[in-house]
Amino acid sequence: MQTQDINFQNANIRVEDDRTGLSVEALKRAFLDNLFYIQGKFPAIATRNDYYMALAYTVRDRLFRRWINTAEVYTTQGSRTVCYFSAEFLMGPHLGNNLINLGIFDQVKQAMQELGLDLDELMEQEEEPGLGNGGLGRLAACYLDSMATLEIASIGYGIRYEFGIFDQDIRDGWQVESTDKWLSYGNPWEISRPEWEVQVKFGGYTEAFTNERGQYRVRWVPDKVVRGVPHDTPILGYQVNTCNTLRLWSSEAIESFDFTAFNAGDYSGAVYKKMESENISKVLYPNDNMTQGKILRLEQQFFFVSCSLQDMIRILERQNISLDRFHEKFVVQLNDTHPSIAIAELMRLLMDEHGMEWDQAWNITSKTFAYTNHTLLPEALERWPIGLFGKLLPRHLEIIYEINSRFLDEVRLKYPDDIARINRMSLIDESGERYVRMANLACVGSFAINGVAALHTELMKKDVLHDFYELYPDKFNNKTNGVTPRRFMVLSNPRLCRLITSKIGHTWVKHLDELHQLEAYVDDPEFRAEFRQIKQAIKQDLAQYIKANYGLEVDPASMFDIQAKRIHEYKRQHLNALHIITLYNRIKANPDIDITPRTFLFGGKAAPGYFLAKLIIKFINSIGDVVNRDPDVRGRLKVLFLKDYSVKFAQRVYPAADLSEQISTAGKEASGTGNMKFAMNGALTIGTLDGANVEILEEVGAENFFLFGMTAEEVYAKRAAGYNPMEYYESDPELKLVLDRVASGFFSHGDVNLFKPLIDNLLYSDPYFLLADYRSYVDCQDRVSLAYRNQDHWTRMSILNTARMGKFSSDRSIQDYCDDIWKVHPIKIELRDYVQGGCGFDGSTDCKVVF
Repeated sequence: MQTQDINFQNANIRVEDDRTGLSVEALKRAFLDNLFYIQGKFPAIATRNDYYMALAYTVRDRLFRRWINTAEVYTTQGSRTVCYFSAEFLMGPHLGNNLINLGIFDQVKQAMQELGLDLDELMEQEEEPGLGNGGLGRLAACYLDSMATLEIASIGYGIRYEFGIFDQDIRDGWQVESTDKWLSYGNPWEISRPEWEVQVKFGGYTEAFTNERGQYRVRWVPDKVVRGVPHDTPILGYQVNTCNTLRLWSSEAIESFDFTAFNAGDYSGAVYKKMESENISKVLYPNDNMTQGKILRLEQQFFFVSCSLQDMIRILERQNISLDRFHEKFVVQLNDTHPSIAIAELMRLLMDEHGMEWDQAWNITSKTFAYTNHTLLPEALERWPIGLFGKLLPRHLEIIYEINSRFLDEVRLKYPDDIARINRMSLIDESGERYVRMANLACVGSFAINGVAALHTELMKKDVLHDFYELYPDKFNNKTNGVTPRRFMVLSNPRLCRLITSKIGHTWVKHLDELHQLEAYVDDPEFRAEFRQIKQAIKQDLAQYIKANYGLEVDPASMFDIQAKRIHEYKRQHLNALHIITLYNRIKANPDIDITPRTFLFGGKAAPGYFLAKLIIKFINSIGDVVNRDPDVRGRLKVLFLKDYSVKFAQRVYPAADLSEQISTAGKEASGTGNMKFAMNGALTIGTLDGANVEILEEVGAENFFLFGMTAEEVYAKRAAGYNPMEYYESDPELKLVLDRVASGFFSHGDVNLFKPLIDNLLYSDPYFLLADYRSYVDCQDRVSLAYRNQDHWTRMSILNTARMGKFSSDRSIQDYCDDIWKVHPIKIELRDYVQGGCGFDGSTDCKVVF
């Protein structure tokens, strides 16, 4: 940092220094300063990664002033704080987002240009922290962005996985996983806080005793203790001074090296405890097909909630707030069932560590937690075998038994003699091997339970959590998901955003409902032409990327038909694939047929142990191998699976889509957020009445949405009546030809066994009703093809999709949570100049800063 020859106490002007200045010159000086003194490089030997790191530290410096100001205000005011507990935070790259939120994107671009560097290349250099599998983790990231933007005091709590979600390669059409080494070159955005480490216990046994006051108490004697070390990342809001914290925990051994074992010649044993302890935060969601994986996953979940709750108690102590006001200071949102063990852990901390009686501890606990349910799939509701759970968390099993006993007494009072209901609602599944039901624990221990789309919430009340809804109807509410327009419009689609801003001003970025003003321009032919030109230019860019990285030529004028999401049977990527084969079969039957050209793009990862999902990836790639090289097709169809789909790559894909595939079985998708991101960027949706599709349809209008398929009610009825998929196969010649051609080995080099599991699943089970929805889907796709031929009308529909997506901002979602569940209000952060004093820097103020 350059020395300024200024007496700060007497100066009335602010000197723009190298750590806080936002001018082009200040940014250039700061960048070179960080390159020299942090990276230890000069330009002649610096790598592109050195330049990225220097720029990241330059931007981080500008966050820190806001971060410290924010922490000071929260501390001195004892602000009520939202703690967002999530096992996943899929943040995406930080650099571009922080430039947008600081409002210095153009200044930094110019500064890099003047230094002979390309900002786009430096942003591409950033290694994305892959700390999530998909929608759940990305939603958590959007919500942190919105909480900061709305100036809500909050902390995101999770795990700092050393290795994130796997890197995906495609070899011979198959998904191949490799280690995601996102920390290989360091993470410039985080600060380690070892001084705030905590200890977390596992295993062992419990001892009951009576204390000196004659009170019954329980002592947990663990057989393993690990350290939890926090790593903090600043989360800046959009053009506000609020900078909140994402606090991720890494696990470390209490003692890293066993000298006794080393001196005895047991060299591996000397570091065994270190390796065992660090395994907890080693990798995102281990494969839990085997018992060892299940144990590690439960260890991860307990580890981060125990760390987080202990940290919250530390904050209370530092702010001199009584522990019995825990629920007044904090509200904890449980992002699905993964963190629900927090309910038992808070009870343990309050009783065993801080001496509270049960009733007081339960009063605090039940007023602290709110639970977001993210699934309608009963098999996705977490449950843990009693033996495994009790071995790892013996004290928590005792607490859960006691919670259950008291809860079931409450159920019996309201529903006497209803044994079936009592069995369904019990926190312990006694139907076979005994399990702890984590969703039931979350429902009992939370003061609010919400779904994430209007349909999802209604189906949740009707089906998967019906008993709890009948018992606690006032707990249930809906909070439709949203996504942040900062990342998924402003950063991802700057050309479209410039056009929007030129017409309606810039405030829409924080008030997305202002997009409706674009409707005034929908009949303006010049505006439609410019909107269409922007979409075409973005598609051209993606086509060039595909050519450079995959060697495949795709036509930017063709319809870009995109399905990008986690690979799962209920999301029905294989229904999309059946449509591709249908079009291909039509071409083979009549090579001169008039077909609207399409480029089919897929992206997403399959869980490593999910065989059918991985077979679907192979299926898509095998179809592409045939379609892309068949001369009869003559370029009218192209099929490509985009490997290693990520937030960074998604930012390239969403703006390029003409058609967004949201084709899950009705009643299976909780909400979806990709559907929102595509529509915000002007893609038209083909979809079922599932999840948030229902609300998107309501907002954009049926005339601007391609609807097909059974409703959730029809799916339930068909299942109840006894669904026979073979009837659809036998009665639809086009469907029969598709499946027969696959079964014959046509798409597998003659191998009739390769896709047999997929075909058999559809013909003899079809749990997600692909064959029942096939005809409706194919006919709807024919309407899509016809509509795309009228480009002017298609553009009109595209504009209206963008204009009517205001509801789906995560800002609206968070405001709903604030008003209805959390009961929190904005806290204004004013920037303070610490060089002139304050917060103890000149001895004038004794400020205990707690992030």
